[in-house]
Amino acid sequence: MTVCADAQSWKAIIPLGGNAWIKPPAKITDEGLIKWSDSKNPASIYFRISQPQTLTLALRLKVAKSESNIKVSIGGASFNRTIGNTTFDTINIGKVTIRKAGYVKVDLQGISKASDVFAEVTDLIVSGDKADDDVEYVKQGSSFHFGRRGPSVHLRFPVPEAMKKDVRWFYNEITVPKGNDVIGSYFMADGFGEGYFGMQVNSPTERRVLFSVWSPFKTDDAKAIPDSMKIRLMMKGKDVHTGEFGNEGAGGQSYKRFNWQTGKTYAFLLGAEPDNGGRSTTYTAYFKDIAAGKWYLIASFSRPQTNTYLTSLYSFLENFHPDGGDIARMALYGNQWAADTKGNWQELTKAVYTFDATARGKFRKDYQGGVKDGRFYLQNCGFFNIFTSSGEQFTRDAKGQRPAIHIKSLPVE
Repeated sequence: MTVCADAQSWKAIIPLGGNAWIKPPAKITDEGLIKWSDSKNPASIYFRISQPQTLTLALRLKVAKSESNIKVSIGGASFNRTIGNTTFDTINIGKVTIRKAGYVKVDLQGISKASDVFAEVTDLIVSGDKADDDVEYVKQGSSFHFGRRGPSVHLRFPVPEAMKKDVRWFYNEITVPKGNDVIGSYFMADGFGEGYFGMQVNSPTERRVLFSVWSPFKTDDAKAIPDSMKIRLMMKGKDVHTGEFGNEGAGGQSYKRFNWQTGKTYAFLLGAEPDNGGRSTTYTAYFKDIAAGKWYLIASFSRPQTNTYLTSLYSFLENFHPDGGDIARMALYGNQWAADTKGNWQELTKAVYTFDATARGKFRKDYQGGVKDGRFYLQNCGFFNIFTSSGEQFTRDAKGQRPAIHIKSLPVE
């Protein structure tokens, strides 16, 4: 954001590449809006202001030939403009008074065009009539990919000091309320120092239960991992796919296609056991369809150069599909328990809320966490206005009844 000379107003050049969404066949690229041809398919741009004020809007855009007519809508007002420039230029749109602090949505709708597309648009230029040090949007030069994905949010579960070094098992439950199963969501239940385990929405027809363990070799390229530092598969469940992953660290990955449903509660059990004289640790993940009363083995992986039980227990909610970063999603996390190497179970009723670099960088502020209906919850994306500060601590009511888990009866395939 740049500040005008009079210090009473501000001006922001908001790149559509990191702050806009539209349905196909139109597309948002790092350069902005392209292939914009459907008059019934508007592009939506979002930014956030911290106080009510009057905004002045302009767009940087061009048409392919002749003229296009477009409509710009914001805060209940709309402006129709005829665009004729065939090279990129800044076109004034108008002024509007926004009466509430929070997220502002700007819609661009095509009315008529002389070529195949209405226009190519790179930036929304906004200035305000009041000083505002908290205008938030995804800035040029930052990651548009992660900005459009939205902030990831976490719950970190403190473990009693007496069992910190020998957490053998971690149990957690997730319920996704109806309407929150947005494509691209990863509802991660059992996170630990070396990996993560949860469930995803991968497409309109596919859902997965996914378990991954990072290699101790630091790389984003799975093929670069030396054989001595690769994650080794020890066993896997029926119809579980296994392989390697990269891009955000690298290691071993497993997933089971499973049509989990909203409104139902599912359980996740993760175990860790050092072996080979302390030269490696084996991590094993089990998933339970509680309504059906059935446990599934997902996979068991051995991690070399590792001598530890479970550490850094946490859950998270993330969106891995940038085109869905404008849609809110939420999950409930309940009934957390940990067990030590002697089989003593301890209920975990406290959680510390944190978020990722997208939120810390003040690119997005649509993140939230807390306690709801006796369970912890996480919510992100969708440009809602009530947010939770990182580091807040929450306590849920203890249930006092540990889940009935018969370790020796868990499936081995």
